[in-house]
Amino acid sequence: MEAKPAPPPVHPAIQPLSYLLGTWRGQGEGGFPTINSFSYGEELLFSHSGKPVIAYSQKTWKLSSGEPMHAESGYWRPKPDGTIEVVIAQSTGLVEVQKGTYNAEEKLVKLQSELVGNASKNLQGFHLNHGRGCFLLALLNIWVFWDASRKIKHFVLSTKLKSPPSFSVREITRVFELVNGDLSYVVQMATNLNSLQPHLKALLKKI
Repeated sequence: MEAKPAPPPVHPAIQPLSYLLGTWRGQGEGGFPTINSFSYGEELLFSHSGKPVIAYSQKTWKLSSGEPMHAESGYWRPKPDGTIEVVIAQSTGLVEVQKGTYNAEEKLVKLQSELVGNASKNLQGFHLNHGRGCFLLALLNIWVFWDASRKIKHFVLSTKLKSPPSFSVREITRVFELVNGDLSYVVQMATNLNSLQPHLKALLKKI
């Protein structure tokens, strides 16, 4: 039988966040003004391939039955100056482009959405908090261009516009912190109907 290859060394760029690498499991609670409060089981996986990026995946399930609830995945790109870029795609069709900061000593990561979009909604479901340059968001089939003053010049859509959605996510913040060896997080969310407020929180143990 062929021997399993040794894992690659951790890239120096992700070394400050290497404490996240591995599998975390625990329970969380959720709520929002437009939904009933709920509890869930959760597993997070942070992994790497030797490149300067951390792969991230998450899944949740109902505590009573084990039935799957939510899943998401993406990539974390920490920078030497203490900033970090994160992209996340959710099973609901929601996508996030997040930027933020990390503190290696305090083991704290703070993320703020720069873009939130939904593949099942139209342009009104696509929200920008900040931006620079131009990029292709293939999942939404939208090109977004900025001019030198960072004002949006135009959109090019390959999807047909529909009527404005009755509910859309406009902003998401995420804070991850290592507390006594456990990983805690808090997610806040704002929609077109509600201002930014707590949505999810969990406490996870490394397994």
